[in-house]
Order: sequence, then structure tokens, then C-alpha cells
Amino acid sequence: MKQINTLRAAFSMVELVFVIVILGIVSSIGSEVIAKVYEGYIVQRGQYRASIKTELALNQIANRLRYAIPGTVGFRPNKGATFELITETNSANDKVLQWVAYDGDSFESKDSTSGKPGWSGFCDLNASSSTTINTPGSDLGLASSIIGNLGGSIANARIYFPYDTSYGVSTGSAETITLDTALSSGEFLYERYKLAWTSYALEVDAIGDLYLHYNFAPIVGQTIAGSSSLLLKNVTNFRFKGSEGSLRIKICKEEKIGSGLTDTVQSCKERVIF
Repeated sequence: MKQINTLRAAFSMVELVFVIVILGIVSSIGSEVIAKVYEGYIVQRGQYRASIKTELALNQIANRLRYAIPGTVGFRPNKGATFELITETNSANDKVLQWVAYDGDSFESKDSTSGKPGWSGFCDLNASSSTTINTPGSDLGLASSIIGNLGGSIANARIYFPYDTSYGVSTGSAETITLDTALSSGEFLYERYKLAWTSYALEVDAIGDLYLHYNFAPIVGQTIAGSSSLLLKNVTNFRFKGSEGSLRIKICKEEKIGSGLTDTVQSCKERVIF
């Protein structure tokens, strides 16, 4: 049988060049699109991380500030500067916020047997004296244990009454609080009180890290000492202002998304605490 050879058309050199050029154009456009998408992802991820970290720090601050005793919240331009009580007009743009907090952990805890809290907040004036406070419905032994577990001591606590009155505590047992100094003439007890064992302070240091200071004397304007915990790094703005019994706090945090000095994103959060 005779074999017949057939010729098939092929791409010319010009056609191949055109195909290669078109593929190169499509590839360059596709790579730019992919690069833009990835860049957008990196920015969004950085903003999300900054937002989450800022929100978590604000939650921790709010949880502690809700126990702040009225008349004890103040500020300083820095840790060593003079303490000043906060008002509606003098509290913005400062780096240190400080307050005395009552012991919410003992107040909200209950003894498993008696059902009593660590301290009730009530003072029986008739059963109290110049050196002891009778506080019915309390279990001061429970309060002492809880405060000790948190790193403090009830012997360093203070009793805060209304009208900016406070007295130091020596011991606490059952339903009796013993003061470290007897009341003098002109000093009074009141029916309601709050027990505090620590002050707190928020400070932005020189490199922009936000720290929480705690476990130092629960006295208004006390020198900041004790322990500290890092709440948030790379804080670019920390502002607070008092207004009609509330405190407005704003925190801005910078998050690095690249190796360059300008490769950063920023997230700002505000919270009003009553």
C-alpha cells in the first residue's frame, strides 16, 4: 500500500513572538493584581491585630476602673510629677492615670458555707467603736485570704467612707475590722464603706508602652510603686477626660506590617467608663 504524507500548518515565527508577548503582558498584569491583593491582606491583617490588641487592653482597663472609688481618680504628666484630681477640664493629654480601687474580688465572692461576702459594705454604728468597725454580713477571713492570694495584705488596706473619709486597717476577722489608729475627736464613721487594698496607675513610658501599676498603698495620690504589667506596646496616643461622673479613654496603637520604618498601620479605640 502506498503511504501518503500530508503537510500540516504550523505557527510561524511571528505568531510565536506575538503569543509570547501576549503571555508576558497577561503574566505581568496578573502578578500586579496578586501583589495588590496580598498587600491589601497584609494591611487588613495589621489593622485587625492592632484593633484586637487595643480592644483587649481597654477591656482590662475598664474592668479595673469600674471599681474606682469616687474622689480618688487623678493624673500626672509623668510618674514623678505632682498628682492632681481629675476634673472635666484638666485631664486630657497626660501620660499617667491613677486611682484607688475598692476590693471587688472579695465583695463579689461568697463563702461556700455561710454565703457571706468578704465584706458587706455596711457599718453598724452602734456596735462599732473608735478602734473597731462592726460590719454585719461580712466574712473578713475570706477577704483576707482573697487579698493575700492577689499579692496584697488586709493589714495595708483602707476603709473608704463617703465625703472623702478613709482610715487605715490593721486586721480583719469575722465581722470586725480593726483600725490601725483610733479615731480622734472630730472623726466619724458612716453607715456605708468600701474596702480598698491597692491603688492602680496607667502609664505610657518613654518608648510608648502602656503599663498597669498595682499593689501599692490605697491612698489618694500615693507614690507609684509596687508591681507592674505590660498592657499594650507601641501606643501612639493615650488620652483621658472626666465628664459628668464618667471617664472617656482613647488609646491609639501602632502595628508594624513591614521591615521599613513607615510600614505601619494604626488603630484607635475609645471607651466611656461610668
